[in-house]
Amino acid sequence: VACAVRIALVSTMAETAPKREHKAKTVVMVTGGTGLIGSAIKEVIEAEKNPDEEWVFLSSKDADLTDAKSTADLFARVQPTHVIHLAALVGGLFANEARNCDFFRNNSLMNDNVLHNCFLTKVQKCVSCLSTCVFPDKTSYPIDETMVHNGPPHHSNFGYSYAKRMIDIQNQAYNKQYNCNFTSVIPTNIFGPHDNFNIQNGHVIPGLMHKIYKAKAANEDLILWGTGKPLRQFIYSKDLARLMIWTLRHYHEATPVILSVGEEDEVSIYDAAVTIAEAAGFPVDRIKKDPSKSDGQFKKTANNAKLLGLLKDSYPDFKFTPFKQAVAESWEWFCANYETARK
Repeated sequence: VACAVRIALVSTMAETAPKREHKAKTVVMVTGGTGLIGSAIKEVIEAEKNPDEEWVFLSSKDADLTDAKSTADLFARVQPTHVIHLAALVGGLFANEARNCDFFRNNSLMNDNVLHNCFLTKVQKCVSCLSTCVFPDKTSYPIDETMVHNGPPHHSNFGYSYAKRMIDIQNQAYNKQYNCNFTSVIPTNIFGPHDNFNIQNGHVIPGLMHKIYKAKAANEDLILWGTGKPLRQFIYSKDLARLMIWTLRHYHEATPVILSVGEEDEVSIYDAAVTIAEAAGFPVDRIKKDPSKSDGQFKKTANNAKLLGLLKDSYPDFKFTPFKQAVAESWEWFCANYETARK
């Protein structure tokens, strides 16, 4: 009965969805617009100075996206023609292990509210951001876009992973039933300015940067949690920003596309720590491993062949920033903004 009621309500809402007038100007609304990726997109867009586009970068202060009415009110105020959906409850390995239910519920609510309001208000295109953690834990490598639903994700962050997977299901469902132009991207491990540098809840590189900052200031060893052996493909936030803008303008499939450096650019956690230490002027021999801590998933190597094939025609000049350069720029930003950076 509950299912029938839900279907009836959605059907009624679809029939009464507001008819929007065609706007000459493109209005792009970016949820999660003040975070790591949103800030990088804003920097790229401001450099472009395109008079035909209006970009609106939102934070959690602008609306509670887990609440249906708050989300609907937001769409009514902004009236976007396009949406980049970045807002999410995110965290590192240990935060995910402790709060899988919270990560599943909050992200599922946000995603459903955003996508359904995109449908109701006839948004021309919506690009949502997934993560490589959506892929199965037990799989062959490299992983590609066809393998998202081939098995359960890693147990450490299954709540976040399944919530993100469902965006792909919703995109394809809205596309098939209503011909909506909704899609998603799957970036690998992102880092850069405006990241969350919290040692407990941040991701690998920002967490390491903060630990090295403190170790250097206190003249102490850096304790690297785990064995340092797991491998990751890191993508600089400014590179990801340019690729997400490209996706909004040039990628027209409902199925996701992986946004990543190549397999040959995979880096171990230990080597990432060494690169940060070098950028910080911190002695590499003072990096000490603590194998009693969890390593998490050993690897999730992604194949970026689909992306590179598409870029040949529509973005032939694109090049990834070298890892050492990107780390050095991120370290410089963190030190310059230490007092106000998220940590």
